[in-house]
Amino acid sequence: MCSNVVVGLPSPPNLNGTLSSPTPTSNTKDGDHLVMNHTGVGGYKWRLVIAYDGTRYAGWQYQSSPPTIQCFVEKVLMQATKLERKDLSLVGASRTDKGVHAWGQVAHFVTPFNYDSIDSIHAALNGLLPSDIRVREISPAVPEFHARFSAKSKIYHYKIYNDTFMDPFQRHYAYHSAHKLNPAAMKEAAKYFIGKHDFSAFANASQKERVRDPVKNIFRFDVIEMGALLQLEVEGSGFLYRQVRNMVSLLLQIGREALPPYIVPMILATRDRRELAKYAMFAPPQGLSLVTVKYNEEHLRLPSGCSTTSFGRHYTIGSCKLPLY
Repeated sequence: MCSNVVVGLPSPPNLNGTLSSPTPTSNTKDGDHLVMNHTGVGGYKWRLVIAYDGTRYAGWQYQSSPPTIQCFVEKVLMQATKLERKDLSLVGASRTDKGVHAWGQVAHFVTPFNYDSIDSIHAALNGLLPSDIRVREISPAVPEFHARFSAKSKIYHYKIYNDTFMDPFQRHYAYHSAHKLNPAAMKEAAKYFIGKHDFSAFANASQKERVRDPVKNIFRFDVIEMGALLQLEVEGSGFLYRQVRNMVSLLLQIGREALPPYIVPMILATRDRRELAKYAMFAPPQGLSLVTVKYNEEHLRLPSGCSTTSFGRHYTIGSCKLPLY
């Protein structure tokens, strides 16, 4: 029997992403983490890896005024599974903002039934989704896995096109800076972000986040030169609302040599968003992409007796038999 079965599905997430508390039962075995919801119905959990061009969407998070990425993913899941939105309990790892892209957004959903093969539902989802949203992977997940709360780190990239005019092919995926930037100064400044800090000075207020921990751990912050393109790569344990774009905005000012690199720890120490506003405006969304969400291996293991991960199907054309003359 597939061990990704959960006795009782997680309650639909509130705006703040909370879930009902898990309730163990006497049937716990094979390491399954049993949870109960208001219906008490059993089910199976599935993990999605999703890529999207966020240009025409109002972010990931479901809201009453679409279009959002979550709205479209839930719509096609409802069509493919014949389930209601509240039963699917779709949760994303990151609430990407309006205009922000993703290559490695991770989400999970639940169904009251199992799939012997998930290649078919994978193909169905991509066949129903608009062309700027794609499910890259789908796999069974252990009941303990949670797309948001199990994440141990996230990697974001921010692209800056630094030339006198903007490459028209990059306009939706990079920020254009006509000011000549100093990458060495930006690299020096980025090092000050690394480590565990209170990032209150780099967070915008969000009505959706009722409770937040302003202390985050930044594992790396690289500035990579790729011709006219500068790619800023940051990995951290988590990020506050618009934190990445606010860090980038300060690095842009430092790259323009309007500010020295050592201003970063000075602003961090204030823990005051108004202090950052004195020096930098926030960077626009189109340069930002969620690239990867990392998890511990135990959360990514495939449950025993379940389908393997689907990466999509390649189609082939059978050999054509030509008449001999």
